[in-house]
Amino acid sequence: MIELYGIPNCDTMKKARRWLEAHGVEYRFHDYKKEGIDEQRLRGWIDRVGWETLLNRRGMMWRKLPQEVRDNIDEAGAIGVMLETPSIIKRPVLEDGDRLLVGFSEESYTELTR
Repeated sequence: MIELYGIPNCDTMKKARRWLEAHGVEYRFHDYKKEGIDEQRLRGWIDRVGWETLLNRRGMMWRKLPQEVRDNIDEAGAIGVMLETPSIIKRPVLEDGDRLLVGFSEESYTELTR
């Protein structure tokens, strides 16, 4: 079963969910606000795509971090921030067995239907 991780009110999440539904792709939505993210899963994602890919430096949650934290962020710091505030993880994260997609693009999601 495909797992889609994010927050419900994010515009990119809405696009991804609409695309999946329009193409008949079944998924389970994991709401960071209600369910958080567990450290083992997060570290597994980091092993696969790197912490820089997962950390959303463009969003409001990043801008809310103290400047000192932003200036000195490293893997350990990023893991701590993502565990404490999962909505700072780039959205959506789609997990389908061995496949892990970060962010939404129709091109990459089309691979799900092949």
